[in-house]
Amino acid sequence: MGSAPGNFMVPIAMFGWIPVVMILFKRFEARLAASIAFVAGWMFLPVAAFNIPALPDYTKTTATCVGILAGAWLFDKDRFSEFQFNPADIPMVLWCTAPFLSSVANGLGAYDGLSQAMYQSITWGLPYYIARIYYSDLDAMKILARAVFIGGIVYIPFCWFEMIMSPQLHRMTYGFHQHDFLQTLRDGGGFRPMVYMDHGLMTSMWMVLGVFLGTWLLYIGELPKKIMSVPTLYLLGMLLFTTIMMQSVGAIALLFIGLLVLILSTRMKSSVLVMVMLLLPHLYIVTRTTGTWDGRNLSDFVAEKFSANRAQSLQFRFDNEAILIDKARQGTLFGWGGFGRSRVYDDKGKDISVADGLWIITLGQNGVYGLFAMVIAVQWPVMLFLLRIKAVEWKSREWASPAVMAIFLAIYMIDSLMNAMINPLYMLFAGGLTGMMLKTPEELYLSLRNRGHQMKINPGNELPKTRFLTVPQLSRSRFIG
Repeated sequence: MGSAPGNFMVPIAMFGWIPVVMILFKRFEARLAASIAFVAGWMFLPVAAFNIPALPDYTKTTATCVGILAGAWLFDKDRFSEFQFNPADIPMVLWCTAPFLSSVANGLGAYDGLSQAMYQSITWGLPYYIARIYYSDLDAMKILARAVFIGGIVYIPFCWFEMIMSPQLHRMTYGFHQHDFLQTLRDGGGFRPMVYMDHGLMTSMWMVLGVFLGTWLLYIGELPKKIMSVPTLYLLGMLLFTTIMMQSVGAIALLFIGLLVLILSTRMKSSVLVMVMLLLPHLYIVTRTTGTWDGRNLSDFVAEKFSANRAQSLQFRFDNEAILIDKARQGTLFGWGGFGRSRVYDDKGKDISVADGLWIITLGQNGVYGLFAMVIAVQWPVMLFLLRIKAVEWKSREWASPAVMAIFLAIYMIDSLMNAMINPLYMLFAGGLTGMMLKTPEELYLSLRNRGHQMKINPGNELPKTRFLTVPQLSRSRFIG
């Protein structure tokens, strides 16, 4: 087994996390245990990977997923029988298997393809599967939403420590910096915290997600007035202030766009704004890959209105995307595969390209096929949600959490145009939304009735009592308040 960097705390945390998660399953209700495991694991486990022969790298996502599956097998085995494969799961399957096709198409061999597909399946597919068996009902999504919000609150003091003292917590705990320290420096002084995540941008998006969920759930009345004797409104204010002080302009902009879209959609009683958000990544990808838009006008706007340094950084990304797109065009439908084959090199063999966005990385490695599969895998649960649930219902206590998660997935795909921050928590949203949308109105009504709630179902448009639903059937089903 190849060792990971760092001190003795790295293997203790990574391999000790599985029994810890199993203990959580023994002591808490299964959905709560899974939520704690994912949130705490992603927040505090080291950014490290152990190389295990014939298996994908052992990362904190692997440790968390294995721990949850082991805990479920020991203490909640009946849960596995609830999963039934549905055609709605095909986008995720296509995305998880895309690396195999890329390897085979480029002559890298089936072994390399299986290895890459297994890694992709653990990173994306396992969280999705766990969500399909644990977060496919309204109560479970509420538990997950509260866990994420509390996770954001827990991160507040850690973020302030690193904003003042510089990002040192990962090094102090695990013996190494998880990313280039220079990228934590901010314009005008100060630091952007990373805490125990891969990058400062990932930490910023985590805090943005906490604010997004907390703001809407508190407005709807779905959060308690106090958490551990502290008014929830004060905690949310501290979370928002901390997020703003982290100085990630892009993440903060996406937060306010998400909130604005959510508020306007419920008032307009229309999901058209969310549909526009879903279309934006497609528009960007098409205009960039066809050369229709070079991004120069946007970088000039940023230079004029915000910062010349930020504009220069933005244009640098656009310029690198251009040469990477040219390289991708020379590859197959399934991309170039791994081993840096999608990168651009000079005559001396030096890598002269920088790939920042998840979309351009995917296009290079997995081609047009893989890029399409990835985008649809992220956006498909959102589309199912828009087909089933009217916008007016998004401000109800039942649908508040799923609504935020759906819009955040749309935001994540937009963020992935510029960044490559893969967080398994987001795939919990995708799997949970898909699982809920595959249930009939009667099944959802029964779960609500058991909790003492009532929900009206559109008369004459009930779905068949089957979990295997087609898109036309989904589109005919609407819940009304």
